[in-house]
Amino acid sequence: MIEVKNISKSFDGQEVLKNISTTFEKGKTNLIIGQSGSGKTVLMKCCIGLLDTDEGEIKFDGRRFSNLKGINQKNVRKEMGVLFQGGALFDSYTVEENVMFPLNMFTDNTLEEKRARVNEVLTHVNLENVNSKFPAEISGGMIKRVAIARAIALNPKYLFCDEPNSGLDPKTAEVIDELISELTEKFQMTTVINTHDMNSVLQIGQKIAYLYKGQLWWEGDHQGILETTNEELNDFVFSTELTRRLKHR
Repeated sequence: MIEVKNISKSFDGQEVLKNISTTFEKGKTNLIIGQSGSGKTVLMKCCIGLLDTDEGEIKFDGRRFSNLKGINQKNVRKEMGVLFQGGALFDSYTVEENVMFPLNMFTDNTLEEKRARVNEVLTHVNLENVNSKFPAEISGGMIKRVAIARAIALNPKYLFCDEPNSGLDPKTAEVIDELISELTEKFQMTTVINTHDMNSVLQIGQKIAYLYKGQLWWEGDHQGILETTNEELNDFVFSTELTRRLKHR
């Protein structure tokens, strides 16, 4: 579980996050949604330690992350997996080398042990016999699955996904959503997803935090979104004909 308590963050005097408190739950897909500029990315960067908060605290299973130093902070980072927007694979690395990257960085395992782990996580994302291929030789959906394999290589407690469906067609995006949801449940990770994809919100949003102008404006699940009377959330989520029809079924 990740606890966000009263965090605020400003840049050049402009407050981007305003006293936000929420909880991301273990074994669930926790989604952060909101318009561009609402603070979603800043919130996620604060959670993974890329940005320091001005006020407040973030706890990982009771451990205040910002207070940890040296090896203790590194140990928490080892428990995090990150799926970057677009996959962010290294073009000059093979699939195997990409997935092995965090194992090289954070473990002292032998090459044989690391290769065994690479094959194990590639099997989890339904990819086999692609170890020697380069990113340019595989599809966009496969790139995302390789990126997921890399993100879970260290068997993380916490999985952060930044726009995992960016650039994917709707069918492939649905496959990625289902895969992230299945892995979250199987390994009981605390998964936090930053997304604009309303299909993701309505399909896998077990816990949803809606940010509006830097504030936490609404919390609930995908069913709650269909029933909400929150005006700003309705305007954001049901801005297309398809989602309007879903709400009024």
